[in-house]
Amino acid sequence: MATKTATAKPSAPAAAKVAMSGGKSGKKKQFRDKEKPTDIRLSNIEAAKAVADAIRTSLGPKGMDKMIQGKTGDVTITNDGATILKEMQVFHPAARMLVELSKAQDIEAGDGTTSVVVLCGALLDAARKLLQRGIHPTTISEAFQVAQNKAVEVLTGIAQPIKLSDTESLVKMASTSLNSKVVSQYSSLLAPLSVEAIMNIIDPATATNVNLKDIRVVAKVGGTVEDTRLVKGIVLTQKAQATGVHRVERAKVALIQFCLSPPKTDMDNQVVISDYTQMDRILREERAYILDLCKKIKKSGANVLLIQKSILRDALNDMALHFLTKMKVLVVKDIERDEIDFVSRTLGCRPVATADHMLPEHLGQADLVEEIHIGGGNKVVSITGCQTNAKTCSILVQGSNKLLAEEAERSIHDALCVIRCLVKNKNMIAGGGAPEVELSIKLAQYAATLSGVESHCIKAFADALEIIPFTLAENAGLPPINIVTELRNRHAEGEAMAGINVKKCCITNITEENVLQPLLVSISAITLASETVRSILKIDDIVNTR
Repeated sequence: MATKTATAKPSAPAAAKVAMSGGKSGKKKQFRDKEKPTDIRLSNIEAAKAVADAIRTSLGPKGMDKMIQGKTGDVTITNDGATILKEMQVFHPAARMLVELSKAQDIEAGDGTTSVVVLCGALLDAARKLLQRGIHPTTISEAFQVAQNKAVEVLTGIAQPIKLSDTESLVKMASTSLNSKVVSQYSSLLAPLSVEAIMNIIDPATATNVNLKDIRVVAKVGGTVEDTRLVKGIVLTQKAQATGVHRVERAKVALIQFCLSPPKTDMDNQVVISDYTQMDRILREERAYILDLCKKIKKSGANVLLIQKSILRDALNDMALHFLTKMKVLVVKDIERDEIDFVSRTLGCRPVATADHMLPEHLGQADLVEEIHIGGGNKVVSITGCQTNAKTCSILVQGSNKLLAEEAERSIHDALCVIRCLVKNKNMIAGGGAPEVELSIKLAQYAATLSGVESHCIKAFADALEIIPFTLAENAGLPPINIVTELRNRHAEGEAMAGINVKKCCITNITEENVLQPLLVSISAITLASETVRSILKIDDIVNTR
């Protein structure tokens, strides 16, 4: 039997009494509203920390590599933080902020992409502990900003100035970057090559930045990493066409953007041929059309022809290749659209859109164009002796397999970025965890001069910086607590350059081991990591849109 319960409306005095006392339901609602932002913050911190922990084992010379399998089955082996996070599927919005953080570090400094994420994870952990002690997130955020500014000031104070003419120091820093890569055993070859490439495209006396688009890094399977070379000109991965010409001296190069094949109708139409005479007439017209194009190319004086890749129709058909063979023209087709700018700047030629504009003044000149074998049956086309003042060059990276060649290409990019950092900010500091421990001690001393909650937050920031030497020691198989404790003692005694020597498994003066890094890498890492932590702390709710 169903029973009905009647709810009586409370009288005005009773309602006023409940309102004044707060009421149990009001208390519950207020408590829940207060709890939600805390839960959101902790959820964001945990998600971001999970990403940091995932790549933490890749930090340092003894760090582990990750095997990344794409949706199509492509496999990548790397320990570069930016590459790992770019390929990783991350769904949580706060965790995606760490992916963007790594990308920002890659753009700004080019190196330290793993360090910045590990450091951000440690700062988030420190922030979580402070939040659990009841400190307001805005207070933590402001204190972290003060600590960040102080850290940059301390780092600038311990940095040593460097001249770009000091090639030996530049090579040491490029080697430090390469020592943590899969191709670290080739650092003695790749580091000087990277420095030489940068020096080719800048004026060391006046340069304040480097445009890495002026250096084209080409990865090709064949040979070994030891065969990697610097080419003062252009390397094209496309093979020369079978015209019987594989080497041209004193070349006149034409870069064309039109197709050497019969034209097609604008719309998808069909031409129906009823008898042989009509078919013969079409073939004769095609032949005359293509021969006219080839004659215009030859008339301009070009003996090397580069043809842009076409997606609408064949860039080069058999009949055009037949005529160009008779004219003794070396032909390379399928030049990618993004290569056109580099090729035209290096050769000093102008991309030609129609055959009517094939003029001698639009051609580029080079001392030698030749097709070279690089092992494994693979070939590339090399163009050297370009008679222009364009400061460009190419690096041909070789590897015995695709995985190694691609990883070598990424490693060279990081080495080039390290040299670029030094051009932008001509200061260097020690590596091996030395600057982080020095910063930790200096910030702790600074925190001791302050009072209140701010001092507590800055001390937590200082302790979080020790995650870098801790992780370096852990990944090298050393006892991390003992190593970090000894490092603290050595730095407290005034040994500012004491760092972890992972090769000798001990603590040494790291500058004597040539473990050096640009100041900009560390400043960028601390600044970006701190900004990301502050952004995450300011979030108190996640709103989903329709």
